[in-house]
Formats: sequence, C-alpha cells, structure tokens
Amino acid sequence: MSGRVAIVTGAGSGIGQAVAEDLARQGDHVVVADVKEADGQSVAEAIGGMFVMTDLSQRSACRHLVDATLERYGRVDILVNNAGFQHIAPIDEFSEDVWDKLIAVMLTAPFLLIKYAWPSMKANGWGRVINIGSVHSLRASPFKVGYISAKHGLMGLTRTTALEGGPLGITVNTLCPAYVRTPLVENQIEAQAQSRGIAPDDVVEQVMLAPAAIKRLIEPSEVAALVSFLCSDNGASVTGVAWEIDLGWTAH
Repeated sequence: MSGRVAIVTGAGSGIGQAVAEDLARQGDHVVVADVKEADGQSVAEAIGGMFVMTDLSQRSACRHLVDATLERYGRVDILVNNAGFQHIAPIDEFSEDVWDKLIAVMLTAPFLLIKYAWPSMKANGWGRVINIGSVHSLRASPFKVGYISAKHGLMGLTRTTALEGGPLGITVNTLCPAYVRTPLVENQIEAQAQSRGIAPDDVVEQVMLAPAAIKRLIEPSEVAALVSFLCSDNGASVTGVAWEIDLGWTAH
C-alpha cells in the first residue's frame, strides 16, 4: 500500500519522532500527536504531516485525534501507540493522581485509539497497530509500579486485539525495547549520575543496563525500523507478539 495514513502518538520527540519520520519517508501520511504543541508542530511541518495537539489522559482527546484524522484523510491504516512518561517512587509514596494519569495515558488511551481506529481498518481489510511497550512489559523493577503495570497491561491489550484482528486483516504487536536514547531517558541518566556521584556512562552500563548483555542505549531509529517492518507486507504474518529489542536483557 502507498499513501497509507498513520497516527503516531508522542511523536514530538524520541521514538515517536523517529517513527513518524521513517513512515513519512515511505510516502505515508503521518498524523503527529503530542501534548507539546511546539515540538509536535515542528515535526509535522518537517515531514509534511498533520499535527493534532493531544492530551491522551483525556478520553475526549483520543476521540478527537481519530476523528480529525478521518476528517482529513478518510481512513486510518496504521496506529503507533508510543506516548508515555515515567514516575519513580516507593509504592507507599506513589501518588494516586500520578497512577491514574499513567494508566490513562499508557493503557486506556491505546485501548481507546484502537477502538476508534478499528472500524476504518476493519472496513478496509487492512490495519497495523504497533504498541510501544518496554522491557518493563516483560520484567519488573522496583519503584516504577505505575509504569510497569501499564506496560504489562499493554501486552494483554495487544494479545487480545491481535486475536480479534487476525480475521480482519489487522495485526497488533508490541515492541519491548530496553533504554532508548530519548529525552526522557537522558534526563533519568543525568539525575542518577548526580544522585550516585558517578559518570553518566557508568549509570548506563552499571545501573540501567546491568541486566543487559549489550551495554549501550538503543537509538530511536532502530525502533522505527522495526515498526516499518511490521507495517510492510513482510510483516503481515506477525501478530500478538512482544518484540524484545532489549540488548539481551530478557535472555536471563
């Protein structure tokens, strides 16, 4: 298919930006969704796409994103659920409001966007849903109860919708990367370097990637390349899968 229509959330930077740029290079119409207007608008202008400012913690915003896409292009072929954020705290100190927002942005929003885009994919007999999970979709770490609960839930959403989508020509997969070189991760590295009194490179190798075989950050372009594969004809038989781009983390 050429001229497909793709929605990418959290596309103003990091993985989402890399995915949006890669799909646009292939000739797809890309709808850039982000809560940060300046970042999202900049990416959309650079790739010739459409920007929709979207606060995914609000159900009405999820509905508006799909409706705006359908109004502009008449269809949705690809949905990349990428947007997310992190909060670190012991469980007895973990904010209930932050919990609600994490679940809303990283689990409820993907469900709603899939629900709203589904009729278009179903009608066309073709669709690709790519959920950007994490190695924390498969493994737990302390002090990240909201993030990890959402990412684990995303796998359940992926598997269920994959079973429903198979007969309709819709595939659904989750990518599970370890730490990717994004602004969110770089901020975590800097904070840990300061709190531990060690160099940023040592934070990556000795702390963040201690369980991994390969001691480096993943580049956003590597994740984008796998998204493009799953959206290609060669990826048509793959669905309901957790793709572990984890530097050997889960090989233990």
